[in-house]
Amino acid sequence: MHTMWKGTISFGLVNIPVKMHAATENKDVKLRQLHKECQSPVKYEKVCPVCDRKVENEEIVKAYEYAKNKFVILDDEELEALQKEQADKAVEIVDFVKLEEIDPIYFEKSYYLSPNEGGGKAYGLLRSALKDTGKIGVAKMIIRSKEQLAVIRVYENTLIVETIHYPDEVRSVQDVPNVPEEVAVAKKELDTAKMLIDQLTAEFDPEKYKDEYRTALLDLIEDKKNNEQTTTVKDVSTRPATATGADNLMDALQASLERAKKEKPKPKQPKRKTKTTTQKKKTAT
Repeated sequence: MHTMWKGTISFGLVNIPVKMHAATENKDVKLRQLHKECQSPVKYEKVCPVCDRKVENEEIVKAYEYAKNKFVILDDEELEALQKEQADKAVEIVDFVKLEEIDPIYFEKSYYLSPNEGGGKAYGLLRSALKDTGKIGVAKMIIRSKEQLAVIRVYENTLIVETIHYPDEVRSVQDVPNVPEEVAVAKKELDTAKMLIDQLTAEFDPEKYKDEYRTALLDLIEDKKNNEQTTTVKDVSTRPATATGADNLMDALQASLERAKKEKPKPKQPKRKTKTTTQKKKTAT
C-alpha cells in the first residue's frame, strides 16, 4: 500500500511515528473525450486571453483574487515556507471526544495509519486506549499543502485518520431554499410511514450495496470490445511540434481571410441599358 505521508502522532508525552495510506479509492469509470471527426483525444491547454497564446507551466504564478479582477500574487518560496513551517510540526491530538458527537456532514476522507519504525508499541497503546474508552482523538495535520482538521479512531484493528471539515466549510442549513416549516401530518399517514420504516429496517451490511451503474457501464464497454466496436487513435507522438490552439490563432485567421478574398467572386458590374428604337425616335424628334 502506497505511503502518502510520514510523521508523528502525539498525545500528551507519547509520540507515535506513523505512515499514512489512502483508505478509499475512486472507482468511477473515466471516459475520455475524442474529436468526433477523426476520433483523436481532445487536448486542454492553458491559454492567456490577453496575450492570445498558450502559456507554459513555468510562466504561471499563483494569486488570490480579493476583489473582481484584483489579485495578490504569492510566489512559490513564500508558500513553501508556510507549508514547511506547519509540516514540521507533529500531529498533536488536542481533544478526545465521542464519535457520535460529530455529525457525518463533517467527514471528508479516510486514511489508514500504520506504525513507522519503532512505533509499534505506542501505536498499540493508543489503539487499546481508544477502544477501551470509546473515544476518538481530534487533531490538526498538514495534508497536500492544506491544514486539515482530523479525527483519529479505531477501525477494526487499525488506527484510521478521517479528515473533517472546519465549521465555516459547512454551509448553513438556513441557505437551503424551500424547506418547509412544521407541517401538519395525519396520524394515520405517520403510523403507516413508521411501519414501512420498520419493515425495511435491517442490519447494515456494506457488502450488499453495489454500484449498478458502474457495473452496467463496464459490461457495455466489454461487450463493445468483444464485438470489435472500437477505434484506434492515430499516433501523433512522432509528428514535428507545431503551434496549436491560440499560438497560431491570428495566423490562421489571417490565412483564412486571405483565402476568402481570393475565393470570393468579383461583384458583377451592372449592365448598361441600351436605348430602344422607340427611345431613339423620341430623341430624334
